Amino acid sequence: MTDTIFAPATAPGRSAVAVVRVSGPATLSIVKALCGSAPRPRLAVLRTLRHEGVALDEALVLRFEGPASYTGEDSAEFHVHGGRAVVEALMSALAGLGARLAEPGEFTRRAFENGKLDLAQAEGVADLIDAETEAQRRQALGQLGGALSQRYDRWRDLLVQSQAMLEAAVDFPDEDLPEAVAERARPALRTLKAELDLALADVARGRRVRDGFRIALIGAPNAGKSTLLNGLAEREAAIVTDTPGTTRDVIEVPLVLGGYKVLLADTAGIRETSDAIEAEGVRRARAWAEDADLRLWVVDGFHVKHRVELEDAVRPGDWLVLNKVDIAQTLTLDEAERWARREGLEVVRLSARSASALDDLRGRLAAAVADALSGADFPAATRLRHAERLREAQSYLARALSDAGLEVELAAEDVRLAARALEKITGRVDPEDVLGRVFSTFCIGK
Repeated sequence: MTDTIFAPATAPGRSAVAVVRVSGPATLSIVKALCGSAPRPRLAVLRTLRHEGVALDEALVLRFEGPASYTGEDSAEFHVHGGRAVVEALMSALAGLGARLAEPGEFTRRAFENGKLDLAQAEGVADLIDAETEAQRRQALGQLGGALSQRYDRWRDLLVQSQAMLEAAVDFPDEDLPEAVAERARPALRTLKAELDLALADVARGRRVRDGFRIALIGAPNAGKSTLLNGLAEREAAIVTDTPGTTRDVIEVPLVLGGYKVLLADTAGIRETSDAIEAEGVRRARAWAEDADLRLWVVDGFHVKHRVELEDAVRPGDWLVLNKVDIAQTLTLDEAERWARREGLEVVRLSARSASALDDLRGRLAAAVADALSGADFPAATRLRHAERLREAQSYLARALSDAGLEVELAAEDVRLAARALEKITGRVDPEDVLGRVFSTFCIGK
């Protein structure tokens, strides 16, 4: 028999109200034991909670009968006062009545196992809880609402239909079937292959919305990277001195720009050095910058000679930030800008100590982030697990298209395997270790 579980559904600490959830077959008897009687389902009532003759608190009590509940089981919520002693007393009473503390994500896992959510929707629950920006909220809510799952299920249905056509050609070769029945599967498979290609190209966008768009500040020592980081972050996140090589590690600062999460990184000044610690910092700077979505090469506008060191490192789409323009010569800046345009770089002129210049840069960055992450309609795949299964389905589908008409049996099997890969995303089929990894990332009580 399934255990009855409990856990606080609100964050620990002092608060006006705390919510403790219960789910499982013993829920009704537990509610009766604490309240004296059980309220009607879905009716909030005020009750004095008692255990072993001792009053615990006055609480708002809600009861849900399965399967019409979040978990699909009988469940209840106790809305008590938010003092730590009150919550601990209630949880001690629940344990004394035979329930056990839930594991991380166990409530949502039960919802998945009881068919209330599929696996992609369950991941949407976790993402919605973790959402810090409007874009993350929109993406997670769409995933929880089933937008991502509906997309994958539509693809799976197309594969099943195509598989039926291919298998008909295999199983009934001598029957009076429409001519070239296997060929009828090819248009749908080609269309689906194109959609999978687009979905895989869009994977990075979904993950960047969820995890953060990465912007690297890179350049020579003393170009003003740390000052720029502090200005954009509006706090003293990095140490600023006149000594070259002060920053020796990657300093990441989370920001919200245009409604999107951004990770802004200050990095060690790029130069040749014999100092082992600084050299490691330079290596880490290059590695972080290599994976960045946007790289801002910060150059001291007064010493534009530093740009020569960038010629082998910049790539189209990078930005050249000409800093300290308040003390630089216009002709020198114009020369640097012409060089940058030839390299395909966006150019920004500013003084990192100017509030208005920082506001302008912040606006340009917000526009760039929004352009990169809102270029396609939601839903987008949000996790590496999704990308791996999409890539697997794409591979089988490509092979099926090459085999169809020649080796129909092989094509039918590849289409079946492609459908199975998509089923793994929503959890129609999935090994136990994958489920364990997914739900272990949840907080206790969800």
